[in-house]
Amino acid sequence: MMLSVIVGLGYLLFAPLVGGLLDGMGRVVSARMQGRKGPSVLQPFWDLQKLMKKELVTVSRMQLIMIGSYTLFVILSGTLFFSGNDIMMCFFSLTTADMFLVVAASCTGSPFSTMGANRELIQMASYEPMLLLTGVGFYLADGTFRVSTIGTHEGLPAIVMLPGFFIGVVVILVIKLRKSPFDISTSHHAHQEMVKGTTTELSGPTLACYTIADWYEQVMLMGIIGIFFANNRWWSVVVALVCIVLVYLFEVLIDNTCARVKWQVMFKVAWGVTLVAAGTNLLLLQMIR
Repeated sequence: MMLSVIVGLGYLLFAPLVGGLLDGMGRVVSARMQGRKGPSVLQPFWDLQKLMKKELVTVSRMQLIMIGSYTLFVILSGTLFFSGNDIMMCFFSLTTADMFLVVAASCTGSPFSTMGANRELIQMASYEPMLLLTGVGFYLADGTFRVSTIGTHEGLPAIVMLPGFFIGVVVILVIKLRKSPFDISTSHHAHQEMVKGTTTELSGPTLACYTIADWYEQVMLMGIIGIFFANNRWWSVVVALVCIVLVYLFEVLIDNTCARVKWQVMFKVAWGVTLVAAGTNLLLLQMIR
């Protein structure tokens, strides 16, 4: 229990730092892939500092409340995850956070934000089944929903029993990390037909708050990748960290080589992978048990 508390506190304190460095690393790698020098790895922190210094301007008070609630629930989700609690509770809390983001975008009256909110709901309908099935897969493989037990169990790592679920999680990460080809509701680049979608009306400290929440969420998502490779052996942590970096670089590669698709294609791909990869893996687990 003491270790769970320490890890949870570590997430609260250091997740923004790790998330910002991941963001900066992603920018540098993207620039190298495009033949550019690119910004410094620390550029996201400088951008955040500039946002925090700007005047607080919001469309409505409701937007402030919703963005604040979104940030709190993202942090709560990650804290529950890294302190070793029920993985399904972590997923439900993260879904609640996304609902607050949808309401925050909808309450502005902006056509761009409203369109982004509608697309965010479509994205949620695309990736939520895969997330929920992943929790079920961990339960069937390890007999528990507790992250602390899943990540420290004896025997082979979960990836051996759950390869289909891992493939599905990697696919929906493209949606959760808001990278092409599935960055239909908003993205880290203003290259969409609806400007910035759900974040169009966010500026200054409000946008900084959203950015911090995004970094917290990125670290939690990478943690989900990590528990596929973790067990009770100390070196499994090293293996998990290496696999996290490789998966993140793979997501950056996809972002730089794929053009954004329509929501219908995203929905079909996400559900197709969920049904084929995760569904087949689930049936095999049932047969083994």
